[in-house]
Amino acid sequence: MGLLLRFSYLLPLNVNYIYLLHAHSHVAMLGWIYMMIYILIIHFFVPNNKREKPIYNQLFWVTECAVIGMMIAFPVQGYGLFSIIFSTAHILLSYVFCWLVWKDAAADKTYNKRLLLISILFMVFSTFGVWCLGPAISTLGKQSVFYQIAIQFFLHFQFNGWFLIAVLALFLQQFKGQINLKHFRIFQILLVISILLTVAFPVSWFVDMKILRWINACGILLQLLVFVYFYKMLKTQIKTFKASLNSTNKIVYGLAFSSLFLKISLQLLVLLPCLAETSHQVRNFVIGFIHLTSLGIITGFLFGILIQNKILSNQSSILRLGMKFFILGYAATEVLLFLQGSFFYFNKGKFPGYYESIFAASFLIVSGLILIVTSIINKKNKS
Repeated sequence: MGLLLRFSYLLPLNVNYIYLLHAHSHVAMLGWIYMMIYILIIHFFVPNNKREKPIYNQLFWVTECAVIGMMIAFPVQGYGLFSIIFSTAHILLSYVFCWLVWKDAAADKTYNKRLLLISILFMVFSTFGVWCLGPAISTLGKQSVFYQIAIQFFLHFQFNGWFLIAVLALFLQQFKGQINLKHFRIFQILLVISILLTVAFPVSWFVDMKILRWINACGILLQLLVFVYFYKMLKTQIKTFKASLNSTNKIVYGLAFSSLFLKISLQLLVLLPCLAETSHQVRNFVIGFIHLTSLGIITGFLFGILIQNKILSNQSSILRLGMKFFILGYAATEVLLFLQGSFFYFNKGKFPGYYESIFAASFLIVSGLILIVTSIINKKNKS
């Protein structure tokens, strides 16, 4: 669907662009990211005797049906009756999942499980924004500040709270040795505070209050401290951990950490008032930032964990080629998005060949994913 969106700028398609965009974003978030986190949380955090409960398997497939429902309904009707039914069902099913994991995984209060439980709280918290959409539309309309803030509230705490903290909890689960618990506690507290504070930035797009910029600035500066303590708590384990990784694993985790560093750097840049005011108005910047988080950070960590645990086989040359295509395509689309965004920012218009170039880069991403899926099918057939 993402590739079709790119292609529509080259040749007109008989599709509603906005409807397809809604389908793309919902399936990317709730189909790929959510469902993979679902599987890995059960795999790593739910004890064996509880993991085999039929409810987890049944809940997975019912949730998958909700995703497929959105994948079909959104391109046809946008935000209509059926797409709202399926997306609402997904939220309600996610509550069931959160309750099950909280009940089955919370008994052992290890450091990474505490982080997991925080991510689950953020997942539930983020959905408050969704429940505000109905009242916002009925009272003030879709163009209202209330409606826009409700959407940004949901997206901020989904990506920066639920998704990001969940993949960090899964990543920390890969460390076999003992981490520095004193530094972990500081890391955990600062991380939660920084996420709560930085919601002020998207709110400031719609509410002109200087204090919101100061709150966001405090949150971003805290994020720098967060990853200082992240490094400190893992410092004694880093060499051992790196030695256990193969070359593909190192590249994929490198993608995740470099994307994370770039995300924080960009957030520091938008502390400048001239950039803060226009960052959300230039669409290329917004898309680039969302892809930086979803494809670079979150997907980078997920792929790294899958390869490290041999769920994806590094012995497959098809997988290695697929990962190279995916990373190259991701890096190229990010460069093109931010470059074109800079052209728009400085009123230089569109640079030549932009749409053709970004379609080609997106084609690399899709080709990489097809190769990765092919490697999974090959592995399954051999076993």
